[in-house]
Amino acid sequence: MRYGMTKPPAASPLPLTRRQWLAGLGGACLIAPSAGFAQAPAPTIKPASEPQRRTLVAAPAKARLRPSPPVDTEIWTFDGSTPAPPLRIKQGETLAVKLENKTTAPLDLHWYGLRGEAERDGAASFTRPPIAPGETGEFRITPADSGTLLYRPLRAGSSSEPAGRGLSGLVIVEEKEPPPVDLDLPVLITDWLLGDDQALQPFVLQGNASASAGRLGSWLTVNGRSPPQPISARPGARIRLRLANACNARIMRLRFDGGKATVIAVDSQPTESFEPVRSQLPFAPGTRYDVILDMPIEVGAAVNVSALIGGGLPLVRIVTAGQPQVPPAAMPALKLNPALPLGVRMQDALRPELVIEGGARLTEDQKLDFTGLDLASPWRVNGGTGSFEGKPLFSVKRGTPIVVAIDNRTAFVQPFHVHGHSFRLLHPLDDGWENYFLDTVQIPERKKLHIAFIADNPGRWLISSTVLERFDLGLWSWFEVT
Repeated sequence: MRYGMTKPPAASPLPLTRRQWLAGLGGACLIAPSAGFAQAPAPTIKPASEPQRRTLVAAPAKARLRPSPPVDTEIWTFDGSTPAPPLRIKQGETLAVKLENKTTAPLDLHWYGLRGEAERDGAASFTRPPIAPGETGEFRITPADSGTLLYRPLRAGSSSEPAGRGLSGLVIVEEKEPPPVDLDLPVLITDWLLGDDQALQPFVLQGNASASAGRLGSWLTVNGRSPPQPISARPGARIRLRLANACNARIMRLRFDGGKATVIAVDSQPTESFEPVRSQLPFAPGTRYDVILDMPIEVGAAVNVSALIGGGLPLVRIVTAGQPQVPPAAMPALKLNPALPLGVRMQDALRPELVIEGGARLTEDQKLDFTGLDLASPWRVNGGTGSFEGKPLFSVKRGTPIVVAIDNRTAFVQPFHVHGHSFRLLHPLDDGWENYFLDTVQIPERKKLHIAFIADNPGRWLISSTVLERFDLGLWSWFEVT
């Protein structure tokens, strides 16, 4: 059986139109068979006696984001690079990151895909204080799971600017027995809102209609460079792509042309391998995929990974060169995570509801009408905005099954991220779920989806929009596990 999206997306050209503020480039979900109901205990990871230590210096820098005109842009970087050089550790190892903040904004880092202790989640002002300008702080993480983690600034009220200026990176947690490939390639996508002078446009939230809808850039980069990233590989080679969306707001779809693409992990969690339907995958901010590409055996053949923007924007172009090699016979399969339950006893589940409202009204001619909208506080979650002082969405004991109904009553696709947990996406009739785990899901406009998980990590955790401007304006809630 093939797995993938149910329908193709609408195209999204650059530069942007008011219609594209909807960020509605695909809200359909992947399709997979349902799974069983067994549950496995969470593992206990013993950190290594001596952690792997790294220092990241966040500081202003200049970079050539576009090939023409030849003008540098003032951005922020980690160690002079955007994105930061990938950090690699083995599963079960501890990574100690010292962050030196030489920017003008208080910083914290959230680690998408990290399950574990809540105080290490990196949601500043919620789980820990931010690192002030001129100060240094440390993050120490011991990922329980292998996979591709994305990190970027996340602090309620001030996430948009540091991320939109270029601060992001990947942590690659290698499996104890990684599948054999000829190339393991991290691919981090970022977009930038540039003016005609190639300078970053001002970061304005309150009172700005387009910013409240989400800061959609006018230029994409791949690993900090103009697309497409050129790669050369031998004919018959096998390549592992680690794809991550670090854009502030851009929801897109990916398409694979010219070679066989097989998904082996979604949002840091291994899955039964599948080929994307129509060779396409939904790709919201915060989303990660591990994809195996088998190259053609012909010399000079090309495989493209494209974003479905306009007529298609190639992001990575891989061309075969050199002596052909015998292509691998069997597709590699990652070991499924035994710490995650195969199913959720939904008859015993707590069933909270998250109702999303606000943003703008969509007119009959597909334009956004902000009339009467409070631009300082344009979003509502269950009638209010995210508050650290308010009551949690729910408070439960560890091990409680949860089924959350996310009701999107807005004119926008809403990507949401559950911190510290991986969940199943339920079928519309609650008669099964998709056969992979997620931590980020897109809820189409005017639709309701249900997600299910076991609340197995103690602490306070966010459920937050991955569109950073919406998050900064209060589009989030939180829950508590005791």
